[in-house]
Amino acid sequence: MATQLPDDFKCPISLEQMSDPVILSSGHTFDRASIQRWLDSGHRTCPITKLPLPEHPCLIPNHALRSLISNYTLATPSKPRPCSQFHTLVSALTSPSSAIGTKLDSLTHLARLTKRDLSLRRKLTESGAVPSVLKFIDSDDPILQEKALSLLLNLSLDDDNKVGLAAEGVINRVVKILSVGSPDCRAIAATVITSLAVVEVNKATIGEYPDAIRGLVRLLIAGKGREKKEAATALYAICSYADNRRRAIDCGAVPILIGLLDSGLERAIEVLGLLVKCKEGREEMKKVNGCVKVLVEVVRNGSSRGVQYGLFTLNCLCNYSESSCFEAKNEGVLEICMGLVEEENEKIKRYIWSLIQTLRGNHGID
Repeated sequence: MATQLPDDFKCPISLEQMSDPVILSSGHTFDRASIQRWLDSGHRTCPITKLPLPEHPCLIPNHALRSLISNYTLATPSKPRPCSQFHTLVSALTSPSSAIGTKLDSLTHLARLTKRDLSLRRKLTESGAVPSVLKFIDSDDPILQEKALSLLLNLSLDDDNKVGLAAEGVINRVVKILSVGSPDCRAIAATVITSLAVVEVNKATIGEYPDAIRGLVRLLIAGKGREKKEAATALYAICSYADNRRRAIDCGAVPILIGLLDSGLERAIEVLGLLVKCKEGREEMKKVNGCVKVLVEVVRNGSSRGVQYGLFTLNCLCNYSESSCFEAKNEGVLEICMGLVEEENEKIKRYIWSLIQTLRGNHGID
């Protein structure tokens, strides 16, 4: 039924049919449960536009859309859910007597079924099949590994599964894949880490694995395009936890991220925006030749999100370091800031004025 629905009837976050659609101040509509989870996780931006939201966002019921969905559901005959197929696939996956080819087919079909069906994700975790999936992640066959990781990623999308999957030993498996898997498997493994890190307690757990952050930093160095992007995203997810910032810095993340940012991977500025919050991060940035120049270039030519993080990172660095402040002025950042003062993004405007004040009256401690 969900796949037949008009796109406007689906929540942009869960991709499921909305039961209680509400409107954000950005003008976009979400299912109440999904957007509330987003807000409860500390986000204060619209998931679609990325524009800032008020500290206490108002969720306005979309009665008209709710009525349309209700009428459409009543008028459209629903298809029976593939319960029997689902149970057959789980049995084939978990049975010791099933052939490898049969298990591979089961993994493939279950990954497809659970991609958008929340109820099937929960049924699969409740069925006790997760240990069987984890065994395939340990396989030497990259195809089996990839299908198992894809299925695991789907299961991790359900917030109710995240802590349980960590307890099942998922983190240890995906961390290992960061070092020994195929390029596709490494990229999916990094995405699984990002998904699990939505839950605060998992951020600390992931960081405690010695090879987790080290493996992500290695991907930033040696990975292909997708691997680098997913590794940077995973680092951003787990480095909101303060102890993980220092671990990333100790693994040499700062100069690597600056190099990637200079090469066009804008996601790197988001991670740098977290690492600059601690003294060790600022010290490492000071040591990298051309760091300020790269940050100024992001402020000059970056996306709205890149400009936001670039301004924040520059301001922290210039507040800390008089030489960085002098270098930023020489790179023309004051002129760039003055050209951005009409920016509608409130957070960017606030960061602009903070940086201008820092540059005009720096009290660095060089």
